[in-house]
Amino acid sequence: MMGKPKIRFKGYNEDWEQRKLGKLGSLKNGMNFSKDAMGHGFPFVNLQNIFGSNVVNVNELGLADATKKQLLEYSLLEGDVLFVRSSVKLEGVGEAALVPENLENTTYSGFIIRFRDEYGLNNDLKKYIFGTKKVRNQIMAQATNSANKNISQGVLENLTFEVPSFDEQAKIGEYFSNLDHLITLHQHKCDEMKKLKKCMLQKMFPQNGEKVPEIRFDGFTNDWEQRKLGEMMNITSVKRIHQSDWTDSGVRFLRARDIVAASKNEEPDDYLYISEEKYEEYSALSGKVDIDDLLVTGVGTIGVPYLVENLEPLYFKDGNIIWFQNKNKIDGKFLYYSFIGNGIQSFIKASAGTGTVGTYTIDTGKKTPIQFPSKEEQKKIGEYLTNLDHLITLHQHKCDELQNLKKYMLQNMFV
Repeated sequence: MMGKPKIRFKGYNEDWEQRKLGKLGSLKNGMNFSKDAMGHGFPFVNLQNIFGSNVVNVNELGLADATKKQLLEYSLLEGDVLFVRSSVKLEGVGEAALVPENLENTTYSGFIIRFRDEYGLNNDLKKYIFGTKKVRNQIMAQATNSANKNISQGVLENLTFEVPSFDEQAKIGEYFSNLDHLITLHQHKCDEMKKLKKCMLQKMFPQNGEKVPEIRFDGFTNDWEQRKLGEMMNITSVKRIHQSDWTDSGVRFLRARDIVAASKNEEPDDYLYISEEKYEEYSALSGKVDIDDLLVTGVGTIGVPYLVENLEPLYFKDGNIIWFQNKNKIDGKFLYYSFIGNGIQSFIKASAGTGTVGTYTIDTGKKTPIQFPSKEEQKKIGEYLTNLDHLITLHQHKCDELQNLKKYMLQNMFV
């Protein structure tokens, strides 16, 4: 059986040839070592070195006390592919990872099947072809049920997939390897920015009773002031909206879980609204949120802040969300990042109570201590941390775009 992918590099027109994995090389189950043999001896590849990656993680190998015969029989060479033979979850069975280099005196688990290529498949291609939908569907359809999901050598031997010319294999493998490299670069940048933000949230705010932070912008030397938020602004909630008043459109209605989702740059499970008429009716009693007001979760994951940045109509769930009516008492962004910092978060945690479900109440909100400098310094701190968050979001969005591109190309560059 022959076939062609939907997307190809220019100059390649030949049909791909269907192959069975068993005809391209040999398969061998791994070694089941006794408990006494584990934890010492020679390097040993386990399931943890395969799950979630298309390349064996060789930096965190375990140890197993193998004999010379076992070291020869269960050896691992560059280009071998290791398949998960047994997994608790169906999606884990048959996961495949390439051995990136010759692993001297290294064996592998009995929950793994080794494929040793004798045909000459491109090594980069091997990292991706066994994760395509066609291959994964075959594996999962034939996995057997016991305590775990299992596959046998026989399943892998009969695995069928289409293979292009060696030259086209190299092109495809290189393309996806470069794509993975870009994804890794942006994820690394994103992770570095998150570490920097965490560090600066500690160093740009006073810690442990200090009156000044460790790091400041030039020109600022005065001590920071400390007050309770209830002394600076009104802290309240809104008139209750009943579930029967929820609608599919109108004015956005926020729940605590929506704020938690927003803090992670995630979309909520569903969007809720109330009618404009209900909004006007209830806002006449409770007031309307204003720019630089802060909404903070009082239930579930407590103490998560949401900064109001525009005058778009907004209503929220009473009791579940605490409303800090700022009225320009504190720079909005500075107030937001103060709530993320260790000082206020530690206070919220200590005040939540020892029960199984902690809460952050209006009364606790009024007692929440905040340290703050001059308005000018507040603004600089807020802007700096906002720019950091912007960079984090940019790199995360780029990662997401590249992951979506990779998914699309995996579906269309293979038969």
